[in-house]
Amino acid sequence: MITVETIHQVAHQGPFFPNWQSLGAFVLPEWFPKAKFGVFIHWGLYSVPAFNNEWYSRNMYIKDHPEYDHHINTYGPQKNFGYKDFIPIFTAEKFDANEWIRLIKQAGANYLFPVAEHHDGFQMYKSELSEWNAAVMGPKKDILAELKEAAEEQGLHFCTSSHRAEHWFFMGHGKEFDSDIKEPLAKGDFYWPAMPEPDNQDLYSEPYPSKEFLDDWLLRTCELVDNYQPELLYFDWWIQHEAFKEHLQVFAAYYYNRGAEWGKQVGICYKHDAMMFGSGIVEIERGKFAEPQPFYWQTDTAIARNSWCYTTTLDYKTTREILQDLIEVVSKNGNLLLNIGPKGNGSIPEKDQTILKEIGAWLDVNGEAIYEAKPWRKAGEGPTTVVSGQFQEAQATTYTSQDFRFTVQGDSLYAIGMASPENGHARIQALAQSKDQNLPEFHGIIQTVTILGHEEQPIDWQVTDEGLQLTFEPIETDQPIVYKITMK
Repeated sequence: MITVETIHQVAHQGPFFPNWQSLGAFVLPEWFPKAKFGVFIHWGLYSVPAFNNEWYSRNMYIKDHPEYDHHINTYGPQKNFGYKDFIPIFTAEKFDANEWIRLIKQAGANYLFPVAEHHDGFQMYKSELSEWNAAVMGPKKDILAELKEAAEEQGLHFCTSSHRAEHWFFMGHGKEFDSDIKEPLAKGDFYWPAMPEPDNQDLYSEPYPSKEFLDDWLLRTCELVDNYQPELLYFDWWIQHEAFKEHLQVFAAYYYNRGAEWGKQVGICYKHDAMMFGSGIVEIERGKFAEPQPFYWQTDTAIARNSWCYTTTLDYKTTREILQDLIEVVSKNGNLLLNIGPKGNGSIPEKDQTILKEIGAWLDVNGEAIYEAKPWRKAGEGPTTVVSGQFQEAQATTYTSQDFRFTVQGDSLYAIGMASPENGHARIQALAQSKDQNLPEFHGIIQTVTILGHEEQPIDWQVTDEGLQLTFEPIETDQPIVYKITMK
């Protein structure tokens, strides 16, 4: 069994060492900026009650939360039916890893991130450190292993995520009234440590995670790395707390050194400046950068606006909105990681399937403007802009036919119209004719202009002082259209 001592030995063996100077030598895996689009999967015990969102395990023990009353009305008092009592119900009888991966591949994704362990502490993989895992209880299957095998057989990059850090406080509210969360709790108990919830936005808030908990976090995460060898590991938000800094550097050195042993490029996706810039991949949750970045990054978002896991009240985004997000991110030097939430029984909801298939159909036609493409010198133009930062998705962004985003690949510049013009007239101002070589405007020579998926349709085009003017038969679609501009 893995020990803290062996972890420290590997972390200090090189080529990486547990300090930010050394970890700053991190190199982005070569495949990642080519892949552009991946799928996140939130599936666990919280998928069984399927109420409100994936924080059910915390909120069902807080008296002013809807989950509290819902739980009592549906399952009975928390002292008689606690969160752990969902485990026998979580049989996952319809789970089929191969079917999941076929759908994800059909969606055009190149990698996947199933959640290995969420805040609730139930591991979706076999573990020697805790019996509270899917291989021993509930489904009685090593879910992560099955998904890894199916993904690699079908040519997808396998990655995973750990949300264990928040478990320090996640179940703590259950001690505030008569529930099934009671002292004494010891390491190894499902609910342990169930500490009082701090101000979870405060980087120095107390009570600080104990060394026992931090060592347990380190052991679990390194066990996950050793047994499943993910190409990327995603951390959720609370590891930015000061208490994690030393353990996080040890883990990063351990993981990167293991990657070197395996001959595999690996990386850590992190949020909130949890790691020193340059030591991993910058992650933005439900948000974007307003401008292109000189470094590569990723945004993670969900197929629904109001939850990461399956619930009966999902507020789904449209396929158009998700495609516009993908285009926006790629034009600014990033990847999109889109989350889906399977049902408790292991089936993927019909609406999720429909959206994924529609994304895949669009990428089948327009993928050359996305996969392996790079940002142009200008990310886009038009009246619609986005705000930098996290959690900017309360409302869908409304684009116009004057909004374009740009990517390049080979001899082609792709001007992606975020909305199709109803009248068949488009003007791309960034490609206006320039007669002064001292000005930073466009000076290239355009050879051809076509619309992907409509190559047989003639386009009248002309470069003027106002832009590249396009005239064509109107295309009836609510999805973005891609103008392929081939350069001499």
